Order: sequence, then structure tokens, then C-alpha cells
Amino acid sequence: MVRSLLARTATELFAAKGYDDTTLEEVATAAGVSRRTLFNYFRNKEDLALSGLAEQGELIAARLAQRPADEDAWAALRAAFQVLEEIDITPERRLELVKLLFGNESLRAGHAEKQARWQDLFAPLIEPRLPDSDRRTLQARAIAAAAITCLQAANEEWARLGGQAELFDLYDAAVHAIRRPA
Repeated sequence: MVRSLLARTATELFAAKGYDDTTLEEVATAAGVSRRTLFNYFRNKEDLALSGLAEQGELIAARLAQRPADEDAWAALRAAFQVLEEIDITPERRLELVKLLFGNESLRAGHAEKQARWQDLFAPLIEPRLPDSDRRTLQARAIAAAAITCLQAANEEWARLGGQAELFDLYDAAVHAIRRPA
């Protein structure tokens, strides 16, 4: 509960003042906790700003694990990604977050690192969906990485368009671009 309060408070301050102009002291004060308490939950400001990504990866993986075993890997991933639409957040706030993540170089790099961890979560859930082969682990990792990249590209385009598009229409267009038959 304290962790999510801190993350929510930080996001509000980052959106209002900018990431670089917001101090951890301000976040702690606004959340009504000590700076020490904040550091019990987060290592640094970047960790605080990116905290939701680890949780999102876990949610997606849990949803992916629940998908029918015989479902195509790409279809299962798309359905699992839908959990992101269920997060209780307004479109305006989501747009602020996406712009924050992609508008700051250190956050953008941290975002990429967190999403690389998603690949480790998703690949073992994708692998059993693929035909048996000695390259199945590689293929599962490649599919996971490509799907995550498509989701990131869709989010960036969604933000560029000011949130005036359906995120999963953009995701589908990105997937279609890489899965197009030769």
C-alpha cells in the first residue's frame, strides 16, 4: 500500500514539475512519509519512476499463463497485453506516464531494461506453444522480444498522437509490419 502510494505520488509530481525537477524529498513529503521510508521501497528516483513496469510484467505473465495452451503464441501475447488496458488509470494520466517514460533518456533506458526482464518472464510461457525443435527456446525468446518491441512502438506512437488512437490498433499494425509474409 505504501509502495503504490509513493509511486502514485511520484507520478503526479513528475507530471506536474517534470522528472528532473522533482526531488525524492518532495515525493516523500507529499506522500506523508520520511525519506528513509521511501528508500525502504525504492533504490533511487529512476526505480521509483519505473516501479509500475515490473508489476505490469508480472500481470502480463500471469495472464499469459492463463491463456489456452493451444492458442498461437502471438494471439496469446496480444490477449495477455490487454491486462494493461485494465489498469485503473485515466487516458490522460496514461499519456502523462508514457510521455514521461519516453521523454527522459535515463527513464527510457531503464524502461528498456525492465522490458528486457519481461522477455525472461514471457519466453518460458511461449515456448510450449511452439512446435518441438532444438531452436524452440530461441524462437520463444525472439517472439517475446519482438512482441514487447511492438508494444513499445505502439505506446510511443500512441503518445505521439496525443492518445488519439486505440493502442491495440497500433500494436496490431506494428505486429503486422514484422510478421508480414515475404
